[in-house]
Amino acid sequence: MARSSSGFVAGLTAAALAVVGFLTYQASANAPDSLAPKKAGKSPSAAASHKPEPKRDPAALPAQSGTGERVVYSLRDDRVWLVGGSGKPTRTFEVAPSTVDPPAGKYMVSSRSNSITGSDGVPIEHVVRFASVEGIAIGFSSAVDGSMPQPDPTKKTGGIREKRADGAAMWDFATIGRSVVVVP
Repeated sequence: MARSSSGFVAGLTAAALAVVGFLTYQASANAPDSLAPKKAGKSPSAAASHKPEPKRDPAALPAQSGTGERVVYSLRDDRVWLVGGSGKPTRTFEVAPSTVDPPAGKYMVSSRSNSITGSDGVPIEHVVRFASVEGIAIGFSSAVDGSMPQPDPTKKTGGIREKRADGAAMWDFATIGRSVVVVP
């Protein structure tokens, strides 16, 4: 009988160890990061001195966006900067992109229209065109009704929409021949 009881105790011990191991795994998987063990090789003072990377100011003029008076259009940020002769932006604003983007590069304002109907059927004003992609004119404009709708992804349009006040500022700034720099 001593033999069978020692086997029983060994079985209970093995089962208890398995349960403790499983519970330890569950606890470590659900523990908050503040209770995690310290990483090897980093002292507490080194960890405390680590600073997160500063967040980029979305309104900051992109690097490598040219020089001189120009319009800068960021495809990634859907933002425009009107840059004066000092090289500093005089105005920046968000835009609603078209369904067709111009490739990154340098362009010039090639034509303007004070008031027309956009390719989406919306009356627009202060149209400033600077590029063409596969026969689609690319330019900035503002809807007369002030709307900035998202373009229909099933249609190829080149109108980059601005708020009316921004469109008026663009109209005054971006005359024929003005440089337009498109950045990724």
